[in-house]
Amino acid sequence: MTTSPPIGSIYSFGDYELDTRLHELRRDGEPLRIEPQVFDVLAHLFACRDRVVTKEELLDAVWGHRYVAPTTLNSRIKVARQVVGDDGTAQRVIRTVHGLGFRVVTKVEERTGTPSASASAPLLEQRIGFCTASDGVRIAYATSGTGPPLVKAANWLTHVDHDWESPVWRHWLRELSSYRTLVRYDERGSGLSDRDCEDLSFEAWVRDLESVVDALGLERFALLGISQGCAVSIAYAIRHPERVSRLVLYGGFVQGLSTRARTPEQREQADLVMSQMPLGWGHDNPAFRIFFATRFLPEGTPEQVRWFSELQRITTSPEIASRLLWTSANIDVPDLAPAVQAPTLVLHAKDDAVVSFGQGRKVASLIPGARFVPLDGRNHILLESEPAWPRFADEVRRFLAEDAAGDTPPEVTRAGSTPQRRPARRPK
Repeated sequence: MTTSPPIGSIYSFGDYELDTRLHELRRDGEPLRIEPQVFDVLAHLFACRDRVVTKEELLDAVWGHRYVAPTTLNSRIKVARQVVGDDGTAQRVIRTVHGLGFRVVTKVEERTGTPSASASAPLLEQRIGFCTASDGVRIAYATSGTGPPLVKAANWLTHVDHDWESPVWRHWLRELSSYRTLVRYDERGSGLSDRDCEDLSFEAWVRDLESVVDALGLERFALLGISQGCAVSIAYAIRHPERVSRLVLYGGFVQGLSTRARTPEQREQADLVMSQMPLGWGHDNPAFRIFFATRFLPEGTPEQVRWFSELQRITTSPEIASRLLWTSANIDVPDLAPAVQAPTLVLHAKDDAVVSFGQGRKVASLIPGARFVPLDGRNHILLESEPAWPRFADEVRRFLAEDAAGDTPPEVTRAGSTPQRRPARRPK
């Protein structure tokens, strides 16, 4: 099955293009850095350019249920004018209608479909297929891009079809597919994989990764783990050291939320997350959506929060979600990490609210020779507009480039025997 990215509106005015499909503002074909809230302000104003947009409407469209100070909107309008070559005096693009709101007054051409040839990202396609795990469970996987394979272990909350259109994930897919053949899959019980599964254990997760790799006939590849996928990737890497050329781990942990809870406060937090899951999952519950989404995306825009909310609704059932969360919360694999032999890059956001920075440091300190990269940010899933994203993308691209074409597997020690360790460089 083949799917393409979503069709969205592209607004052209002067030398600029506001591309809602790629969440991108371009000038003369070159993308400009823009804050997510500023982009959303522009997108709403241009979509409603035939009328005055009131301040109340704009606040509701961009910030939703959140309270914001009156000065916040004014500052975003000021920045929005600056990024499109306008200012509060000239008001050539965005005019203030005193006492009411704002209106776009420049000449605008709107089109839909694929972006122009000058757009920075090529149109990508993904191919969705299925394989069968050893216990008969069907696992959905997707491939995109060209080049040496990069396999992404399944993480919490994925849907290979839905993620392709997501403002939360599409920049990840576009970047990684631009120079690698990206392989990703839905964990059992969720997404397009079989929902009715008896075994949702950590061991089953590792076997599913094995099944996908074997079904595609991959002999040697780089492996990417995100969040809980880091523990799965570590377990796979020590079982199949001859197949993993390089290991990239982002936002990961070797002990789950319940396993690592030591203080009463930590145990209370773990209990809160576990108890809220069956109550709010699968329902249009604003309180639960805000509670859950803001943990993963504390700096997310309303559009990104809406996508995340829809993702949790369509990905799986409340019962399966609770079981998957229990498995993740009880991961306990610190003894496996020292056996990793593949060159490893570990990255972690300093203020990650879902998995603390200390967990990332712990992962890096346990894997011999691991390279550790701290990232400035709060989001558990890196968003395209935040400064940490280009740093992450650059570090990963350079690290994988070291895995030269035609690289042959080094002499490795099979899991179960004593590995030949490289000296560990522990993060400070």
